[in-house]
Amino acid sequence: AKILNAPTSMVDENVQRFINDPSKAVDEFITGLLLQYPNHLRKLANHHVLLHSSFACSSSSHPNKSRVSLLSGGGSGHEPSHAGYIGHNMLSGAILGGIFASPPVSSILAAIRAVTLPNAEGGMGCLLIVKNYTGDRLNFGMACEMANAEGRMVNMCIVADDCAVPRRKGITGARGVAGTVLVHKSAGAAAGKGMSLDKVTEVANAVSKSVGSIGVALNTVTIPGAETVNDRLVGTNENGAPIMEIGLGIHGEAGMKQCPLMSCDEIAKSMLESIQSYGREVNSTVVPLYRSGDELAVLVNNLGGTSNFEMSLLARSLVAQLEKDVGCKVTRLFVGSFMTSFDMQGASVSILPMTGDISEDILSLIDAETDAPAWSKADVWKDGGMRPSYFEMEEVTAGDATKGSTGDVPLPPVLIDNFANFSNGVILKCCAALIDAEPQLTKFDTIVGDGDCGITMARGAKEISHRLESNRLRIQHPVTLFADLADAISASMGGTSGILLELMFRKASTTCASASGEGLTAQDLAKAFRAGTEAISLYGGAREGSRTMLDALFPAAVAMLGTNGSVDVAEASLAAKKGADATAAMDHADAGRSNYLSKESLIGTPDPGAVAVAVVLGAVARAISNE
Repeated sequence: AKILNAPTSMVDENVQRFINDPSKAVDEFITGLLLQYPNHLRKLANHHVLLHSSFACSSSSHPNKSRVSLLSGGGSGHEPSHAGYIGHNMLSGAILGGIFASPPVSSILAAIRAVTLPNAEGGMGCLLIVKNYTGDRLNFGMACEMANAEGRMVNMCIVADDCAVPRRKGITGARGVAGTVLVHKSAGAAAGKGMSLDKVTEVANAVSKSVGSIGVALNTVTIPGAETVNDRLVGTNENGAPIMEIGLGIHGEAGMKQCPLMSCDEIAKSMLESIQSYGREVNSTVVPLYRSGDELAVLVNNLGGTSNFEMSLLARSLVAQLEKDVGCKVTRLFVGSFMTSFDMQGASVSILPMTGDISEDILSLIDAETDAPAWSKADVWKDGGMRPSYFEMEEVTAGDATKGSTGDVPLPPVLIDNFANFSNGVILKCCAALIDAEPQLTKFDTIVGDGDCGITMARGAKEISHRLESNRLRIQHPVTLFADLADAISASMGGTSGILLELMFRKASTTCASASGEGLTAQDLAKAFRAGTEAISLYGGAREGSRTMLDALFPAAVAMLGTNGSVDVAEASLAAKKGADATAAMDHADAGRSNYLSKESLIGTPDPGAVAVAVVLGAVARAISNE
């Protein structure tokens, strides 16, 4: 988990958000949705109401003649709730209030009229799914009664799934939070199957009474247009220590407790303990929400400001504890942003056990297809079967690394006399030269880089020397030697230099392996050196003149293989030295840490990577001349 402090002073939210006039934000939000889903959504004239496009029809083909309509809504700021769940097998429409404000009765009633035909005209009725907040209950309830008085069948399901608030908290009771989305899904699919209004209501009530939710937050919500933020929770206590809150509401309401920041596993444990201790009510008796052996649907909800990476960490922690510690089976896992609170840095979990009033039929309703844009169907394990537990998850075994390796394919013969002994001597001299050059390379890199070039090069040289002395370099053949050098670099160097040099040697190896002719000659090795240099440029993006090792490599590769086809390593060494020295006069860099430095910092100091190349090629040239 991580923590970011909210500002505690007066803030101008217009500057801190992608927003124009806060008083017009809901209108502009609706317009944005209509632009995104022009075939899917329609706006109800004169109201902040969005409907599924199928309701833009004549009364003779009205969808309410064949299925119950579903409406939900509430204050804006919880997106994608509720408009994101408009679609077949979910909501028929959504009523949008102002920011964190219940929608007016007039808009709710207008929405009911748009999606619900009177009984006399064959209407199947409408279910209102309402979160348990006083304003929502009163306004939706009033609209419900007014619609019934007009001869339209309307029922209402109140969702109170928040386990942070005692179920007998005054006359209001627990709040409605993200578990409401599971009610949308199950009741919507029931309506899609043609069930009656009473049956759809029964499904909604069964899920509502069975689901339990809890949220945690590391930072409270900031509201567009507000002059101050909610400073009750700002990420630190009075001593500056990080804190978090268990049970914070989706409008920033107080939760159960504030406590020191915990690890992800500890947060998951606290969430599950809160839900389990709250339990669920069965025949006026409170029982645990879930027990060992229960099949569960788990919805892990991003409250708005939490990264996808962290959401997957929390999902893992929750499922691991539910399955490994409790013995439940999480067969439906939903992770994402389902009911947010603007930028609140937090998450909630909603758990629906497949026990009691929740049958396999309701599970199939949750699995039913929908085109609602915000719903993400759970990845059900293998045609609906039970997926392995958290600790039994299958892993794919990678192919055998030795299959198809350089040791299993025919290699071209080597036409270079005594190649193994020659390679042994050259490698020893190159490694010794790099190790000796470490202080100089470090000095240069401290000025124009991050100071680790010398250490990195020396570390690679020592690893190669060690592997040579322990007979772990197959020096008998260029193909195997270059591949083994790449492995040694990969295991020891790290960083950008390491991966680039590894690429170079791997390309040199494959180039030699595919060489044409009767066997490998010195000319083939020179061509492999050139191919390796070009691979660094291809994958790394730099080129000659970028103030990198390529300023030594490219001139050396050109000089190594003369126009007459002869190989001249001494000339290549001189070209590398000249190229490396020239980088000291370059006042800009296109790659690496030097790219961030001013020309005043660069002038006068050569690129350490290019110098390292010159050091190695100088050692190669000396080794050959001694031969």
